[in-house]
Amino acid sequence: MRIATTIFLTDETITPVRLARELEQRGFAGLYLPEHTHIPVNRESPYPAGGELPAEYGRTLDPFVALGQAAAVTERLAVGTGITLIAQHDPIDLAKQAATLDHLSGGRLTLGIGFGWNKEEAADHGVEWSTRRALGWDRLALMRALWADEPTAYEGEFGSVLASFAHPKPVQRPRGPVSGPRTLIGGAAGPKLFARIAQDADGWMPIGGRGLSESVPKLRSAWEEAGRDPKHLQVVPYAVQPSPGKLAYYAEFGVDEVVLQLPSAAETEVLRALDAYAAYL
Repeated sequence: MRIATTIFLTDETITPVRLARELEQRGFAGLYLPEHTHIPVNRESPYPAGGELPAEYGRTLDPFVALGQAAAVTERLAVGTGITLIAQHDPIDLAKQAATLDHLSGGRLTLGIGFGWNKEEAADHGVEWSTRRALGWDRLALMRALWADEPTAYEGEFGSVLASFAHPKPVQRPRGPVSGPRTLIGGAAGPKLFARIAQDADGWMPIGGRGLSESVPKLRSAWEEAGRDPKHLQVVPYAVQPSPGKLAYYAEFGVDEVVLQLPSAAETEVLRALDAYAAYL
């Protein structure tokens, strides 16, 4: 099982360069970074985990800039977003960012995609909350038109792009209906999400990995109904606090990568956590 990590990197934590070097030297598989452009002070959206929203949510580094630094100082470490709030991006700009990072890293990018929880943050980006998922899928389709080998036009419900020269292309090649960087979708288990994962992604990135005994068979069913090879389905539990029993449980469901949560902290505390996690490598 590959052991990757995630962390809220901020202007107060360990740096991307220092962390990436430590991860690769110690044998960790990857680094995933979350995204929040800003957190409006006045908001009604509750923190999904309950209680007060941790301060690091309003201090996160831009994931693509930070992951670019991480990729530049490593050779094998996978880099990924966990997750990109796709509805909050201009899809033409995001397609360029993702393709560039995949190109410069030699195909090491995982594009984790989600739809967010903070209505006020999304509203500042001009996102209508009720349509954010449809908007996100539309933007992903537009991005894939730009990643196509030949100039390809796209006309969608929310956006369009003319057939264009758009380089660099992602290193990762098309597989089934999916093109571009490895794409994992975050979100709560449900038939609509699973149908879209089967149609548009390489797999699912559930927070914490609870309830896999019920959800994975349903996802596999949707996957097979879409005509996809079951052995290619990827389920990657995210932001996990590990234990030997928990990782063994994941393995029962074919999980071959798990993303462990690191503290959003200075170098000493983060390296201490890596020392503790080394037992799972």
